[in-house]
Amino acid sequence: MATAKKAKRIKKSHAVPTVDVKQSGANDKPELKTPTEVGAARAEGLRLYKLAGKPKKGDFIKVFGKKGVAWTWEQRAKAVELPSA
Repeated sequence: MATAKKAKRIKKSHAVPTVDVKQSGANDKPELKTPTEVGAARAEGLRLYKLAGKPKKGDFIKVFGKKGVAWTWEQRAKAVELPSA
């Protein structure tokens, strides 16, 4: 016959541990991409970069104004309401 203490210990040893879904999701590692996928993503990025082209000085002044040329990156980010440069 088992005592109350022993019954409690047996019950605990057979218990299924609970899994914290939030914590386990945060620890998941992203799946690695194959070299082909990485190369395709890089090529697409370069294509879009070339398509956009380098902005002209007039475009820059339209966004930041004439004083924007002398501003730091942080001041420019603040001017367009970004949290940081």
